[in-house]
Amino acid sequence: MDKTGACGASNRGSTPLEGITILMNLSTPIESLPRVGLSYQKRLKKLGIKTIRDLLYHFPHRYEDFSNIIPISQVKLNETCCIKVKILEIENIRTWKKRMILTQAIVKDKSGAIKVIWFNQPYLIKVLKSGDNLCLAGKITLGDKGLYLSNPAHEKISQTTSLIHTGRIVPVYPETEGLSSRWLRFILRPLLVEFKKKIREPLPGKVIRDSRILPIQRAIWQIHFPDSLTLAKKAQKRFSFEELFFISLFVLREKLKISKERAIPIPFHPQLIKNFVKSLPFKLTNAQKKSAWQILKDLEKPRPMNRLLEGDVGSGKTVVAVLAALNVIKQGFQVAFMAPTEILAKQHFQEISKLLKKFNLNIGLLTGKENRIFSKRATLRGVAFGDRKNKVIKISREKLLEKLKKEEIDLLIGTHALIQEKVRFGKLALVILDEQHRFGVEQRAKLATSNQQPASPAGGQATRIIPHLLSMTATPIPRTLALTIYGDLDLSLINELPKGRKKIVTKVIAPGNRKAAYNFIRSVVKKGRQVFVICPRIEPSDKEKIEKEISSWAEVRAVKEEYQKLSKIVFPDLKVGMLHGKMTTKEKEKIMKHFSAQTGRGKKIDILVSTSVIEVGIDVPNATVMMIEGAERFGLAQLHQFRGRVGRSKYQSFCFLFTDSPAKKTHQRLKALISSENGFELAEKDLGIRGPGDFFGQRQWGIPDLAMSALKDIFLVEKTRKAAKEILEEDPELKKYPLLRGRVEKFRERIHLE
Repeated sequence: MDKTGACGASNRGSTPLEGITILMNLSTPIESLPRVGLSYQKRLKKLGIKTIRDLLYHFPHRYEDFSNIIPISQVKLNETCCIKVKILEIENIRTWKKRMILTQAIVKDKSGAIKVIWFNQPYLIKVLKSGDNLCLAGKITLGDKGLYLSNPAHEKISQTTSLIHTGRIVPVYPETEGLSSRWLRFILRPLLVEFKKKIREPLPGKVIRDSRILPIQRAIWQIHFPDSLTLAKKAQKRFSFEELFFISLFVLREKLKISKERAIPIPFHPQLIKNFVKSLPFKLTNAQKKSAWQILKDLEKPRPMNRLLEGDVGSGKTVVAVLAALNVIKQGFQVAFMAPTEILAKQHFQEISKLLKKFNLNIGLLTGKENRIFSKRATLRGVAFGDRKNKVIKISREKLLEKLKKEEIDLLIGTHALIQEKVRFGKLALVILDEQHRFGVEQRAKLATSNQQPASPAGGQATRIIPHLLSMTATPIPRTLALTIYGDLDLSLINELPKGRKKIVTKVIAPGNRKAAYNFIRSVVKKGRQVFVICPRIEPSDKEKIEKEISSWAEVRAVKEEYQKLSKIVFPDLKVGMLHGKMTTKEKEKIMKHFSAQTGRGKKIDILVSTSVIEVGIDVPNATVMMIEGAERFGLAQLHQFRGRVGRSKYQSFCFLFTDSPAKKTHQRLKALISSENGFELAEKDLGIRGPGDFFGQRQWGIPDLAMSALKDIFLVEKTRKAAKEILEEDPELKKYPLLRGRVEKFRERIHLE
């Protein structure tokens, strides 16, 4: 019960919609709802609820089955039951030993009587009175004086109102502090009565019939107040289908949109590519050759390539991308190569410059101030510029941008600074993205603003030319996500590693074996190798400090703490460094420079303690040990990424997973990592264990939890994709379905598949 007494009011006949105006609609802000004051408005907005529609679409994440009402005589110890009773007596009692207030009642039905106890809810005495008829649902517990009903959900029985908190399948919602499921049920029931008929069906009738899903008005009622668990599941399936259908419709329309755009066709230059492949100090794998061929054939087409190059850590995606870039550049065009961080951008600049040193190119590097949230005001600053004499020189930002516009830079590598307003390419034909997965048509058009063909003599408009797009990821994408989230991208797979790579020895280290692991690490460093140590947090929060006191296995070893421990206590004789996301760019660069230098005076760090900032792209071949603290706190795909930071040379490499967690599930997950070298297999397992919302270590897509869960269901995903494809084949512009088109456009605003 909410302390405001709002739920009690519902049992006396009043509703939160008393006096509601007929002018309200689904877009009405929650501020306009009666009995939703300022404090509740703030709590609702914490859950992302701003309108009546948002409230109606705030779905339960589970249900309590209180539908089986039994007589008191049939209750059993430790079982949850639901009973209909009358209050004989009720009082508050203070217990001095535990310093709490108990609300005790004696209730009865025709079969007998039982004690009921509520803990620390003294306000109940003002709401519940002797003689009241109640429906109670809770667990039967054994006390000093016999069985009693412990802390049950309660609801007054009235001839004018239906049960919503007990005596039925009861919805339990995602909550926030001060906002209970009981309060949400109290608000939602009358809202549904008022508004369910105003919710228009966005799905075409054919789709509903063929897919055998509930129509919207029935589904919206059954998902909140289902008549049975079967109907609750059918309602969930309906809304899962709806969300996945919109995702499929959205990405397939994007694919269709891109297919109608124009791009510069880039002819394949066989001799150039042969020369490049011969210049490499290693042989390409068959998977690399196949992916390169798919990309080169896409580039020949007059429509924009929209391809995702997917490959395990260390599989050689960058070489394939550079091969494609070289083919574009030698046809007289420019290439943009965007990386997610400054460290990675600079690393790409160094490596790509080496790969292309024999091909007489100008390669530029442009970075901006690194922010967690991208800002258009991010400051561009002067960076390196490689000229055709294979020298790296410093150049001002203004000079670099001038050279870029004059087509004197063939390949520009950088961060999001590349899409700043002042960055103008002369002839941009290809955009390469590393670990960013998606780059919209409009963003590409912005990069290639100057790529406009002249207006025709007849006075037509200039033709917009969109650059080709090649995106790369080392996070293997499960099939369901490939069909939905990345459904507008063509996939190329590099599913084999370069020959000669040794299997990384992966082991879970029990707390008792920590000292032995440290001794092994010291021996590895003495041989000239280096070590990564990964921690899940930068600094422990207050909550985590409390966890440490309550439960030793819940300890989070923060980077700063771990650095202090390793440098001063465990390895005082070795060089230990620290890296995390809160450092300045210069600090990060300095640390990585000291760690990346393998020999001689430059090598100033033996062991690098870091957060997950090193997860993507960091390449230090001399590092042969990856030590991960709190391994249970990372997903399988992320652990696989960490493991891929070692094993990049001829030396045997090791990955040590440290965990103090006794949980069986933790050890099952870590064993899955040990038994598999294949990132694609791990990705499927990770999706099943953690769900898509956490798959990439973030929950920012704007997709509801219900659809997130459904993304694990390959059959439902294929069904919705097929339905979306059929609709678009019949009506690409959705002219026959204006409501559907409107919902897809709103969906575009809400969702961010970046």
